[in-house]
Amino acid sequence: MECQECQKRPATLHFTQVMNGTKKEVHVCEVCAKEKGYMTYPEEGYSLHNLLTDLFNFESAPLGNTSGDTFMPPKELQCPQCEMTFTEFKRVGKFGCATCYHTFSNRLDPIFRRVHSGNTKHHGKLPKRKGGDLHAKKQMESLKTELKHLIENEAFEEAATVRDKIKDLEKQMRGENE
Repeated sequence: MECQECQKRPATLHFTQVMNGTKKEVHVCEVCAKEKGYMTYPEEGYSLHNLLTDLFNFESAPLGNTSGDTFMPPKELQCPQCEMTFTEFKRVGKFGCATCYHTFSNRLDPIFRRVHSGNTKHHGKLPKRKGGDLHAKKQMESLKTELKHLIENEAFEEAATVRDKIKDLEKQMRGENE
């Protein structure tokens, strides 16, 4: 397909625009896209690093200035060990040391939510075919903690049903191992 603007080069960029229910498709080459303003990007290109840096490029506005001086900018949050600031972290996309996680912890949850589709904790994944024994062990651990909580809360009837589930799971695990 040829470029709709110059009719000289092949169209490598395809844009679809919908306005008032009318769909318009534009097929242009990279040169014409730059000239006509369909697309703007840095001269050196847009790397994965730039994408990740832009994901982190947000700053929540301060709720109020408690110092009383309205012209004094707030002090930049800085890691005490490696002296990296939060602004540097946003620019680089990597922490300088392990202490940075603790120093910037109150600002990381929004970043994790955006990057990991709303999740802030990693629970891990196990393949269903190969992780049968591991799934059972995980389920056993969760049942034992649930049992402990039920006993502490004196919910003995529910604790008995959980205990029976644990016994059934132990039998099942012994049967698979033999």
